Parts: sequence; structure tokens; C-alpha cells
Amino acid sequence: MNRGLLEVIVLDARDAEQAQLGGADRVELVAEMALDGLTPSDDVVREVLAATDLPVRVMLRARGSFLAADLPGLRARANELLALGAKEFVLGFLTDGGIVDEPATRTLVRELDGASWTFHRAVDHARDVRAAYATAARLGCDTILTAGHPDGVTEGAPALEQLALHDEPPVLMAGGGLRAQQVARLREAGVHAFHVGSGVRPLGWVEAVDAIAVRRWAELVHG
Repeated sequence: MNRGLLEVIVLDARDAEQAQLGGADRVELVAEMALDGLTPSDDVVREVLAATDLPVRVMLRARGSFLAADLPGLRARANELLALGAKEFVLGFLTDGGIVDEPATRTLVRELDGASWTFHRAVDHARDVRAAYATAARLGCDTILTAGHPDGVTEGAPALEQLALHDEPPVLMAGGGLRAQQVARLREAGVHAFHVGSGVRPLGWVEAVDAIAVRRWAELVHG
């Protein structure tokens, strides 16, 4: 059986250290989780890259919506992050009409100079989640992060199970309110990559990532 991949949301260097200690495979670095994750500051990026040997995917998102707000600014920011040493990214945009914004996403991806990237949960807020997933899959990402539904994995599990039937790139990563008890069923359905945030923080977003909690998730995901 596929060993699985566990990605942990981190906000700073301490989170990254705890994620690595607990056995995570990769981290997603963001700021402002109250806004579903925005691009972190230069200082935080430097500190996290220095604190962990894990792959670090840095969020490229400027405002609390999935529209391509300030695309020129995001393009400049992408180049700044590359200069800091960032090698992997998370991004993706919708139009006002609720479909994947292919031109904006491709424009930003061109700045990444071949770096690996994830199309994030924007797909869950599209007019048609499965159609958005199919579109995102054509844009060159190696991972699509989705709950299958805007309200999270509990509502989206049936869609995730259907998406997992198509066992071809990019990697389907389940995340968004993911619960530990959902992992076994999703693994059985063919989902092998999982994304957690508050689930590895026993008191929620008010405290740091906990290595022991990460370890419990790693055991579930890695099988």
C-alpha cells in the first residue's frame, strides 16, 4: 500500500520544527489563517527554511478571497520568495463567475521557473468542484488540495472518493476540516495525501503545532 504523504500547515519556525519532529513529510507555510492563508513575510520564510529540512510550500495569495487580486504584486512577490530560497508554492484563483482563473494562474506559475506547486482549496469554492478540479489538473501543478466541498471533508468525502478513482497526476490531497477518523476510509478509497492544520494543535490555532499530535497523524497516514 502507498505509504502516504502528510502535509502540515505551519505559521512559523517553531511549527516547522515540531512538524518535522513529529514525522510530517512536507509543510505548507502561510500567514493569517483567519483569511484561509496568505503569503507570509520575508522574515518568516527565512526562519522556516532555516528551521526544517522538509519541503516547504509557500502560499502565494494576497487577500482573503480566491480572486487574483493584485496579480502584478503577486508576480513580484513570487520572485522575491524565489530569491529567499523558496522552492515550492501553493496558489490558484477563481474568476468572479466561480470557475478556475486559468490565465491568472498560468501567469503566476510562469514566474516560478519550474518550481513544484499545489493548486489550493480554491477548487472547493468553485461553481462546480469536480469541473474546477479537472481544470486545475491541466495547469501543471503536482498536487491539488481539496476537501471536495466548501464546508470541508465531512461534506466532501463522497466527492473525494470519486476523484480518487482517477489514479493519475496530479496528486489528490485531502484537507479542510479533516478528521483523524476519516483517514482510513479515504485511504481505502485511494487517497494517499493528507493536509492538516488545527488537527495538530490541541488547543486550535492559538497554539503551536504539537509534535506528538503530528506523530499520531503520521501513523494514520503512513499506515
